[in-house]
Amino acid sequence: MMSTVYGTDQENLLEIRNLSIRYRTRRGELRAVEDATLLVKPGESVAIIGESGSGKTTLISAIVRMLPLNARLATGTMRYRTAADSLVHLDTATEREMRPLRWKEIVMVFQASQSSFNPVSRIYTQFLDTARAHNPAARTSDVMDRSRKLLELVALDGEKVLHSFPHELSGGMKQRTLIALGLLLEPRLIILDEPTTALDLLTQKKILKILRSLRDQYRFGMVFVTHDLGIVSRLADRVVVMYAGSIVEDAPWEEFYQDPKHPYSQGLIRAVPKLTTAIEKLYSIPGTTPDLVEKIQGCPFAPRCPFRMEICTRENPPLLPVALGRSAACHLLKEDSSESTP
Repeated sequence: MMSTVYGTDQENLLEIRNLSIRYRTRRGELRAVEDATLLVKPGESVAIIGESGSGKTTLISAIVRMLPLNARLATGTMRYRTAADSLVHLDTATEREMRPLRWKEIVMVFQASQSSFNPVSRIYTQFLDTARAHNPAARTSDVMDRSRKLLELVALDGEKVLHSFPHELSGGMKQRTLIALGLLLEPRLIILDEPTTALDLLTQKKILKILRSLRDQYRFGMVFVTHDLGIVSRLADRVVVMYAGSIVEDAPWEEFYQDPKHPYSQGLIRAVPKLTTAIEKLYSIPGTTPDLVEKIQGCPFAPRCPFRMEICTRENPPLLPVALGRSAACHLLKEDSSESTP
């Protein structure tokens, strides 16, 4: 099955085509990501949503080649366009080739900011270490000046934070410090895994406002994973929906929210609580996600789909265009996709 790809190499900062990732387990190979295609343009913000176990974190971890040892890239390609306008094949790059890219060109901000800092080092040493890993001749005064400015951009007292130990910072302060550290070398692509997890609502709001402001100022591309559609509405230009390792819908956020095409996407939108809805009437998608070690016949969502047809149990639908700039993988949409194909 081949996924539809929009755009050309010259337009995209990141280009993932037909990527499949497997995990070796005692029960057999687990299909964590299946035939995924993801394109990110410079300055674009893309949200990846879906239930736990849908392959979101595996997909973004593959971009920086930080998968666990039992993982392998089964098929597909990943290409990144550097600041020097050269294409790097991330899927075949060696560790030596990846090291200069990480943090300089591509930054990944992990979900647990608490474990991202060395607990026995002051924050400033970690800024210095990051800068000198890419430029051993970096002057301490220059790095410290830039670090202070970046920390102030994320609404922190730069001087105080730089001379603090990680345990002296709150969860929200650590998350903002990690974002500032990520911007130290002016990357072109920032990847965030659940950027506001375990933070209170006021801190979440502050971090989202900061991320929007920084993206507008620095024009970096952004890919982030979240379960919270409220975060998507505040930060994303485009949303990618994953289910059972596959991308089932890719659309501009506003169009997606107003008119989700895939039945799973419709279920996700319907499951968002509303202030006008009684608690006893809250909706949830029936059933459970499939076992990704077992071979799936047909559409992975078919057992849970209210619109299931006979063909859904036999054939897995490809990701096809359903409107300009939109694609979805559903047999119900095949007629629409044929009309939308240029």
